[in-house]
Amino acid sequence: MKDLIKFLTRYEKFVFIIMIVVPWLSTPFLGKKTFKRFTPGALFICLIVVIESLFAHKRLWWLFYKRLFPKVIGELPLIIGPFFIGTLWIMKFTFGNLKRYFLTNFCIDAFFIYIQLPILKKLGYASLIRLSKFNFLLIFLFKAVLLYLFQIIFEKKKIAR
Repeated sequence: MKDLIKFLTRYEKFVFIIMIVVPWLSTPFLGKKTFKRFTPGALFICLIVVIESLFAHKRLWWLFYKRLFPKVIGELPLIIGPFFIGTLWIMKFTFGNLKRYFLTNFCIDAFFIYIQLPILKKLGYASLIRLSKFNFLLIFLFKAVLLYLFQIIFEKKKIAR
């Protein structure tokens, strides 16, 4: 583990770039129609996450210690990489089936919070400060509700045109 931490610290900018690029390699498998259909919702929820991150930093809910660029939030590689693309994949396979959508989101969010977040903490990338893991999960689930509602409204308005 120490060797991994040393490597990631030494090449952290490269790791951030990989974190962004690798999820984007899956986009051809989404299909053009899916990408176009769900991109507005994914962009909306990413904007919400950026706003939430700014608020969270002021409230010290969590901290990202390392950044891709000094003046940019540390969450950026996660937001424009796995979060954005993951949102498209989740919507592709679950939109229209509310139970599957929330179960999938719950499992992925819980995996991130209870498995990946401790790893990020050990790597010195990020940690929760004044927010419990359970409350963090509730915030994730609230964003899932926002995304689903946004997509429903977006599609209704698109059909009405």
